[in-house]
Amino acid sequence: MELTFLGTGAGIPSKERNVSAIALTLLQDLNRVWLFDCGEATQHQILNTSIKPRKINKIFITHLHGDHIFGLPGLLSSRSFQSGDEDLTVYGPKGIKRYIETSLEVSQTRLTYNLNLIEFTEGIIIDNELVTVTCKQLDHRIPSYGFRIVEKDKPGELLVDKLKKRGIQPGPIYQKIKDNETTHLDDGTILNRDEFVGPKKPGRIICILGDTRHTEQNEKFVEHADLLVHEATFSHDRQSLARKYYHSTTVEAALLAKNSQVKKLILTHISSRYQGEDDRELRNEAIAIFPETILAKDFYQFEVN
Repeated sequence: MELTFLGTGAGIPSKERNVSAIALTLLQDLNRVWLFDCGEATQHQILNTSIKPRKINKIFITHLHGDHIFGLPGLLSSRSFQSGDEDLTVYGPKGIKRYIETSLEVSQTRLTYNLNLIEFTEGIIIDNELVTVTCKQLDHRIPSYGFRIVEKDKPGELLVDKLKKRGIQPGPIYQKIKDNETTHLDDGTILNRDEFVGPKKPGRIICILGDTRHTEQNEKFVEHADLLVHEATFSHDRQSLARKYYHSTTVEAALLAKNSQVKKLILTHISSRYQGEDDRELRNEAIAIFPETILAKDFYQFEVN
């Protein structure tokens, strides 16, 4: 799992930051890319990365403010010209279906792939053998959501030494033992997987929140996440302004990370009023509360181990 921050600004693009978009690459298991928000010029930002638009098969929209959705029509259209023929699903709050359908209809855009549009409310929106994705409504001026992506636990390591002691040498049989609860050998021996496989590897947890005011109600939702991605539109000295406009400060995001016992915090959605050396001050405000804090810039990449 690797996150690429395609846009880390808030409201309007600046010389240093484009507006919101984050790509989650799932190469190991799915060889797919999930996109979280798609602000204006997201497809142009993608050109500066190794991401292939045809590999994007799911797009999650936190809310319908323009800096999070104005890049959608262009990306959906361009994907047709970039060998994108596999299905793509867009998940978003009520209104995303009408926005996309109207944009494509008015521009007479014809897609070469099946586009599925799913409007959600709170709860589980994906649950398969690899991952569960849950969404929760946040405190913003319009309905805005956060996503909790929980990877399913993976089988433990095969205990090779133990198998060799039983006279079972490396080969296709090893994978068979790992994949099945019981394995029948040619001599009639029955092997139980639990005896030859170590403890399960806990799945990773990533929480990506849309625009939100600071609230303790989000603590349970992000609890024990390996990574929390949280907006920090304002510095600590503008706390009243953040509350007025339904946003968060650096310190408020750090407090949520600390109180929720997450492992790592990445701040994004930074107001265009902050430029250059301001980044250092913003980050320092947060790490004073939660040391494991990173302030993202466009094209920053983070691997979730």
